[in-house]
Amino acid sequence: MIGIQPIDQYARLIDDEKQASVIDGSSKGTEKRYHVLHEDYADPDAIRRLAGAIKDHTLHHLGDYLAQAEQAMMARGIHVHFAATDEEARQVILSILRSHEVKQLTKSKSMAAEEIHLNPFLIDNGVECLESDLGEFIIQLDGDEPSHIVKPIIHKNRREIANTLLREGIAEDYNDDPETITRRARVHLREKYMQAGACITGANFICADTGRLTLVTNEGNSRFGMAPTPVHIALVGIEKIIPQEKDLAVFLNLLGRSATGQQLTVYTEFINGPRAASQPDGPEHMHVVLMDNGRTDVLASNCREILRCIRCGACQNVCPVYRQASGHAYRSTYGGPVGAVLSPLLFGDKFSELADLPKASSLCGACNEVCPVDIPIPDLLLRLRNKAKQESVHSPANIPMAPFAHLATSPSFWRTAMTMSKAMNHLPIQVAPIKPLQDWLGQRTLPDSRGGEFRRWFKARSSS
Repeated sequence: MIGIQPIDQYARLIDDEKQASVIDGSSKGTEKRYHVLHEDYADPDAIRRLAGAIKDHTLHHLGDYLAQAEQAMMARGIHVHFAATDEEARQVILSILRSHEVKQLTKSKSMAAEEIHLNPFLIDNGVECLESDLGEFIIQLDGDEPSHIVKPIIHKNRREIANTLLREGIAEDYNDDPETITRRARVHLREKYMQAGACITGANFICADTGRLTLVTNEGNSRFGMAPTPVHIALVGIEKIIPQEKDLAVFLNLLGRSATGQQLTVYTEFINGPRAASQPDGPEHMHVVLMDNGRTDVLASNCREILRCIRCGACQNVCPVYRQASGHAYRSTYGGPVGAVLSPLLFGDKFSELADLPKASSLCGACNEVCPVDIPIPDLLLRLRNKAKQESVHSPANIPMAPFAHLATSPSFWRTAMTMSKAMNHLPIQVAPIKPLQDWLGQRTLPDSRGGEFRRWFKARSSS
């Protein structure tokens, strides 16, 4: 049947101010990325292809590199845990916190933690969990959810943020100056850092050869979080492994430029393990939780290339569908083109609920063009559309193509249809032959049909 996709419905109802914030934030990110990449590199695509090849190689040998990374981390005094599912990851982290009698912690931005809904789980189990990234902090105060991989509050403007701080008593008066907002949040968070018994972070990369974790932020909040606390827990998806430290030269140069248009992220931390005896501060205990949570299934699928993703958000910034609907429309942790592929696969038990996401794309290819690891996202979207068809998963966006195929492969029928199509220019929507088609046309403004003109032009040219 023909219907309206959930993302279409969400985009129709989205607040104008929210949509303006998303469009402004995403378009500026795309522009900055383009300029900095092309100013600094004569052939950025060659670097993207190299990064994609490194990630592909890693995924093909992931078991070996995970084993190597585990040994290297253990040699550095890091406790390594493997979690097959989201529930197992949550329980492992809770067990670590309880073993160290942690009641309060700060947390750096982590999409893996969002994926397993870690915050509400810890809070329900008596652990005060405070987001220290400014965007995630506002999200937590508002009871909201992030709508972008890198910029979690891309859907909010500074007036909304100022009102949140005022409502929560963090600000004594209303002030939407960005510097003032940042300073007020910083004052509030500094005390929390000192009270925390642990810090939870993600990791952008783990180097298999050395076992060192690389973590990038623009606010330094992870550094503040780790410095005074005795326990550091890093929750990391198994796909974040890279073979060697020298590979970081490729990925760090691409990540900053693709995510925020910077040559390098402001804070780039190389984490060796727990605090050494010669170091004045830092965590005495470090745990790394390597999480699968569906990634092995994705690795075995025909869409394994999506695991190359380094979470830069460039595909979200450039996507026309994301700009109109925002990340919340995707009904999952990951929005935009990467989410349209990753979410139906990662949350396999919800595939039928999320099968419409791959259809929420114009297949313009812009997401592939900006991806720093050259993921062929349009191809993957088509593979997932086919998966839904093969598994007879129906969504409101399903359109029966068999009649069109018959029409398009019959020259006589096609000529007749092109001639008759001009009548649609003068018919109201209400007279569409079936109601679902009326509903579909009611949500779209179609261009006037000009059927048959090319054939007449070609016939006139060929006879002259």
